[in-house]
Amino acid sequence: MASAVEQLHAVKAKIAGAEREAKRQPGAVTLVAVSKTFAAEDIRPVIEAGQRVFGENRVQEAQGKWPALRAAFADLELHLIGPLQSNKAKEAVALFDVIETVDREKIAAELAKEMTRQGRTPKLYVQVNTGSELQKAGIEPREAVAFVKRCRDGYGLAIEGLMCIPPADENPGPHFALLEKLAREAGVAKLSMGMSGDYETAIAFGATSVRVGSAIFGSR
Repeated sequence: MASAVEQLHAVKAKIAGAEREAKRQPGAVTLVAVSKTFAAEDIRPVIEAGQRVFGENRVQEAQGKWPALRAAFADLELHLIGPLQSNKAKEAVALFDVIETVDREKIAAELAKEMTRQGRTPKLYVQVNTGSELQKAGIEPREAVAFVKRCRDGYGLAIEGLMCIPPADENPGPHFALLEKLAREAGVAKLSMGMSGDYETAIAFGATSVRVGSAIFGSR
């Protein structure tokens, strides 16, 4: 079985190929290696191979492994890509460099309060539920542009991007196209979209970052 480091190189090569295919600048797309459920000893070789941007789903799990890794590797960037509960906003602001799952007023208010209190300014993305799935987090597409404006005007939050997770059983292309359209309307530059099964498609639709876990670390 290929090692995580070998898989990392293979994914990076596919990203470069997808960038070329879409006539995008080399390096236009950031790889977020999704390390949720994997231990620090599984992640360390991937860091040592040059990967610096990682995604985690849960604040508590990330707290257990990233402080020590950060002490060893100062230039890591950590993204929260899972749902954020308002009672975890304090810890999320302290630990993460990017929070991709802002999706309701209560979270916006808590993040604004904690960012002021801690003097930290993680980059923020709004998660959009492009498939309007009841079980999935994210703001409804029709409300997304107005919500970004409320985050900016009402809470002083500098929203930098949008994020989506398309329905597993649907063609992701229309969802990526919708997110790109909403980003233009909202005036945000960053698009976090595409996972292990569809990141090359996401790059064709304008993704600026892709979240890839199992294609690097293997199945959980």
